[in-house]
Amino acid sequence: QVQLVESGGGLVQPGGSLRLSCAAAGIIFRVYTMGWYRQAPGKQRELVATIGSAGSSNYADSVKGRFTISRDDAKTAVYLQMSSLKAEDTAVYYCYAHLSGPSSSEVWGQGTQVTVSS
Repeated sequence: QVQLVESGGGLVQPGGSLRLSCAAAGIIFRVYTMGWYRQAPGKQRELVATIGSAGSSNYADSVKGRFTISRDDAKTAVYLQMSSLKAEDTAVYYCYAHLSGPSSSEVWGQGTQVTVSS
């Protein structure tokens, strides 16, 4: 069964840190580009960060220098370390897997809530 399962969300104070995890199953994890998106209330889903199969990463300008994406192919997991969190980081965070080419594929997780508030 193909699935992505996020964990690690919760309530954190401004300036705090949080680490999100995403466990993948049912895909050849090492060939997929993995990523994190987020959606705040009343806003469109937006890209947070991606990491390619070779390890290259890409970040939204709003999180550069504060968030770090990483992957562990042996554990078929991707992580998002979030630091210096701001109220505007409050959103549902979704894990995403993408494979381009002739066998293109896209998988989404169910999302995990991150709330930054004092």
